Order: sequence, then structure tokens, then C-alpha cells
Amino acid sequence: MEHRLRTPISQDEVAALRAGDLVWISGTVYTARDRVHALLATGEELPVDLVGAVIYHCGPLIRDATVLSAGPTTSGRVGRFTREVVDRGVRLIVGKGGISEDAEALRGRATYLAYPGGCGALAARHLLVRRLHLPDLGMAEGLWELEAEGWGPMIVAIDSFGGDLYREAKRSEMRSE
Repeated sequence: MEHRLRTPISQDEVAALRAGDLVWISGTVYTARDRVHALLATGEELPVDLVGAVIYHCGPLIRDATVLSAGPTTSGRVGRFTREVVDRGVRLIVGKGGISEDAEALRGRATYLAYPGGCGALAARHLLVRRLHLPDLGMAEGLWELEAEGWGPMIVAIDSFGGDLYREAKRSEMRSE
């Protein structure tokens, strides 16, 4: 099934997503890498409200307030912070490679979307800079507020019901050996 979503994302929208579905997003998207996730884990307040938000595991390349490239970074690096992110109200997490370390934290609350690695220039066509929060963290680690318009497609890799394409692929691989 295909879904075209606009932020903020509702719990009903999350509940409609199933592993294998395709998603396009419009509205506000926040980038977050290691340092932003570490701040979340400390309980520190961020300058943005994450209820209904989309977090993109990405360190964008931006010049003169223009997104040049915005490819996903490996989510496994920050997977251990999934519970803290979801506890803040984030409903969609976008990245590559999955977060199986703490995928249970999504159950009933959020969904993980996979965006293809190597597609940073394509993503840039659908993302506009609104603001850089936490600029002291630098370009790659800062909390960028971006405006998405028809950004996708992404695949629902881990849904809020426990459907997990990564886990299914591993099981299939083990059966074929």
C-alpha cells in the first residue's frame, strides 16, 4: 500500500502503516545524528517539539541555505536511543539499516522507514532548509529543521505491530543455508 503523509503524524496514521508499505512525506522533518540523540538520552530539552515528528538519521550537506545532499546515515549507530526518541513523541524515524537493537520501543507508537543509501541528491530535491537548531553541533550533527514536499518513496521497514523486514530477511537467509 502507498501512503502520502503530512506532518505532524498522527497515531492513527502510524497504525495504518505495515512493513512493506511505501511512504512519501510532506511537512517538517528534523535531522538527528549521534550528538542530538545523546542530548535526547540526557533528558535535555530540545528547541523543537517532537510530538508527531519525523526524525531523519542524516547529516545533510547544506550550502547557502540550500540542501545539496541529504542521504541517510546508518541508524544502528543511534538505535540504542530509540526509546528516548519515541518517548518524546516522534512517530516516524527515517534512516538506513534498521534499529533492531531496540525495535520493540516502536511497538504501538512509531514506525521505522528505510530510505535508500546513495540517494542523497534525490532527497535534496524534496527538502528545503527552514532552520538550523543547535548550530554549535556543526553542519552534520546539528538539528536541522527541513520542509519536505513529496519526499520518498521510503519503505516501512519496521512497523508499530512488530513487522520487521530486516528480521524477516535474516530468517529467510538462515533457512536457505
